[in-house]
Amino acid sequence: MSNQIHLNVEVPAEYAGQRFDQIAADLIPDYSRARLQAWIKGGQLTVDGRSAKPKDKLFGGEQLSLRAELEPQGEWLAQDMALDIVYEDDAILVINKPAGLVVHPAAGNPDGTLLNGLLAHCPEQQNIPRAGIVHRLDKDTSGLMVVAKTLQAQADLVDQLKERTVTRLYDAIAQGTLSGGGKVDAPMGRHRTNRLKMAVVPNGGKEAITHYRLQERFRAHSLLRCQLETGRTHQIRVHMAHIRHPLVGDTLYCTRGKLPPGADPELITALQKFPRQALHAAELALFHPETGEPMHWVVPMPEDMLQLLALLRADSR
Repeated sequence: MSNQIHLNVEVPAEYAGQRFDQIAADLIPDYSRARLQAWIKGGQLTVDGRSAKPKDKLFGGEQLSLRAELEPQGEWLAQDMALDIVYEDDAILVINKPAGLVVHPAAGNPDGTLLNGLLAHCPEQQNIPRAGIVHRLDKDTSGLMVVAKTLQAQADLVDQLKERTVTRLYDAIAQGTLSGGGKVDAPMGRHRTNRLKMAVVPNGGKEAITHYRLQERFRAHSLLRCQLETGRTHQIRVHMAHIRHPLVGDTLYCTRGKLPPGADPELITALQKFPRQALHAAELALFHPETGEPMHWVVPMPEDMLQLLALLRADSR
């Protein structure tokens, strides 16, 4: 992938009176609005060969000229790791992330993350913000993630997420028995006292909507299929705890798990010692950012959840 960007485009007359940055976002849709504004302020994106301010009004007929170079977006290390790649082409990469793998470096996890592995697999990712990661899974959530391999693909995928045309379906083992499906529409924000947690925040929270349906019911637990309409941090975990059906193994949002009456020791141990929230991103669907073709991937549940389900089924019999 070339690091040099050379692009010229003429402003149509119907854009007369609009702001430079708004026109640029419409005429150069392959890059994010934030990236275009940075190029405008840095003088790489010009009007008739001259620098201009993002808020300057244009009249139509001007020539926009972009001369920029993609630069590394962070000081992250490339680290070899085994990646379970489900799909890859020149624009996107779809990965089946294992539980226990952190997606992005942060305090406490400076390396050994998925981002570090992506840089080793495809060094050009260093020129894309967050190495092309457009959405995340919690460390202990397994399953499908899409990663952009170009700035154009990243901008398109971010737009698809905003427009809610990306379908993300999760398998979850929840505590308690549900009779069917439903929708949780409860705004979310940071917990008032525990900054590691998110919470339902009725006033001032961001919109958060989760759909769920019952797949299988056990004596004291339920296997659910959850669909994200929005994508807030810990959204499924918070919403299921909010309706009093927290996920098995989620010690952050549930202090005490339920046990089926008279359960055998093996099941009791499996429930009490389950090492993570029982949540898996099983299906992902989106439109390819270059061709517009609808694409769909499915991955099976990991072994730890399958083993727990086998014990729950045996207990129900």
